[in-house]
Amino acid sequence: MREGSIAKLLRIGRCLPYIPGMNNGLAPGIVRTHSYVTTLKMRASQLKTDVFSTPGMIGLMERTCVDLTEPYLDDDEQTVGIHVDVRHLAPTKIGQSVTVIAELLEVKKNKLRYAVSATNDHGVKIGEGTHRRAVINTKHFGESA
Repeated sequence: MREGSIAKLLRIGRCLPYIPGMNNGLAPGIVRTHSYVTTLKMRASQLKTDVFSTPGMIGLMERTCVDLTEPYLDDDEQTVGIHVDVRHLAPTKIGQSVTVIAELLEVKKNKLRYAVSATNDHGVKIGEGTHRRAVINTKHFGESA
């Protein structure tokens, strides 16, 4: 745990015990871009052709947001998805590459909001939208459930 994390947690006495005091440095404007190769596990199983699914695309968008945020978190912190608002704009065949861009737009207490987009290897924008995540303390998360 980074120095000062306990002090931060103690300063938020009004919050539930699993809500951390996030370390500074996590600020709007940071961006992560990552390319992925689509696989059969990401296939839209209801279709007769091997096409990239909407849940597969959203999963890659969430993964990119997690990877963007992770370096700014303390050892006992993680993020969990709390909202997705994404449009799937165009098809992509399984085996094609997809590049996802995630940009942190807003930090409010322990809530994070990102802009996300995905483009396939033919340069076609296949998805865009927003995603929200919450930073949680893994030592306390789930205790009140």
